[in-house]
Amino acid sequence: MTTLYLHHAAALNHLAEPGHPERADRIRVIERSLEQERFIALAREQAPCAPLEPILRAHDAPYVESVLEDLRRGGTLRADIDTPVSAGTLEAVLRSVGGAVQAVDEVMTGQVHNAFLAMRPPGHHAERARARGFCFFNTVATAARHAQAVHGAERVAILDWDAHHGNGTQDIFWNDPSVLYCSTHEMPLYPGTGAADERGEHGTIVNVPLTAGDDGTVFREALNMIVLPRIQAFRPDLVLISAGFDAHWRDPLANLNLTERDFDWATRRLMEVAARVCGGRIVSALEGGYDLIGLSASVSTHVSTLMEA
Repeated sequence: MTTLYLHHAAALNHLAEPGHPERADRIRVIERSLEQERFIALAREQAPCAPLEPILRAHDAPYVESVLEDLRRGGTLRADIDTPVSAGTLEAVLRSVGGAVQAVDEVMTGQVHNAFLAMRPPGHHAERARARGFCFFNTVATAARHAQAVHGAERVAILDWDAHHGNGTQDIFWNDPSVLYCSTHEMPLYPGTGAADERGEHGTIVNVPLTAGDDGTVFREALNMIVLPRIQAFRPDLVLISAGFDAHWRDPLANLNLTERDFDWATRRLMEVAARVCGGRIVSALEGGYDLIGLSASVSTHVSTLMEA
């Protein structure tokens, strides 16, 4: 079956000041890398704008209304100290969420085997009622809620391998036994959450903090010994990936030492688990990754491995 690649040029129009790490060039290098001949079989679709309904399943209504009002004003302002807003931000945000919803629709109905969404801004720092860390609406949280509400998924598992902890995803699912959130991330590092003893009300939050300098051996052990067994035991109907690639050794915003080979291994192992528990259904959404060479190599490897399903 097919791997779906969802993208849209609107991701380039969410602008930040010169020198900001979360910049449009991130998408440009991904687009170029996926133009290689080995990706000719990749199904490609434009990410649609999301309606309000799926966003409201993950975020409080007053917060959603406030964000949309601010983004409609456009101009140049900030949602928080490091989250810029420009005239193109609104469409980029809505298409990021809309692309995740579309990916879930096609994976859950069997039109494609798995999917990768390459949009920005990212989402995993967005809490139920707060924008943080470059993020406005939580992409994977919206995807998980959509899978449950529209496609009857009883359980959803999320693996977040971004170097920064997904505080927003943890916040949204802290009290929810139907969503398993697993994260490997560097500590101490922004946003300061993600300690191993943060387990949620039902033990469905699984944090595996890594230390500056940790390499692929430590990362693989964390997945093999803790994360992947928890996902398999949870037996989700869908697996989501918060696919941040800032744990790559080249990245300027973290201090981990992963390579693209580690992301290949992690993708492959997660696919094996997904094949056993949910028919291989995986939706992956871009989060961080701020060194353009490391990002391009990591995404190419990740998508190439997804296409082997």
